[in-house]
Amino acid sequence: MRIGVIHGPNLNLLGSREVEIYGTVSLAEIDRRLAERAEGRGVRLISLQSNHEGALVEFVQAQTSAVDGWLVNAAGYTHTSVALRDALAATELPVVEVHLSNILAREPFRRDSLLAPIALGVVAGFGARSYLLGLDALTDHLNGSV
Repeated sequence: MRIGVIHGPNLNLLGSREVEIYGTVSLAEIDRRLAERAEGRGVRLISLQSNHEGALVEFVQAQTSAVDGWLVNAAGYTHTSVALRDALAATELPVVEVHLSNILAREPFRRDSLLAPIALGVVAGFGARSYLLGLDALTDHLNGSV
């Protein structure tokens, strides 16, 4: 099983950016934890972090035939990117949306997700652990264990 992981804009700054909201765990550490969890579940990850919307869309298009599902933290693009939403929807693969913070408890503009309507589910508010919970949910779904 292969899962595509998308890290959106500014997530490369994790660990130093607004630590009171996003915590002190770096993106490299999140990727390490994900890889460890994935290996234990027999899953291979293909991931990309980009601050550029088009790069994320191109990644989805290029990797669609190589993955079985998507684990996505679109960050700010969650609320603005119809292009990313449409690219993910076009794959017809399962999507799990993840967020470090609880976007429903934040500013009003963050409460609307363009991805949620096409996602199996959304995991938010558990810091770096949100990614692991999302990975577990997605792999369980793909294995038919949900």
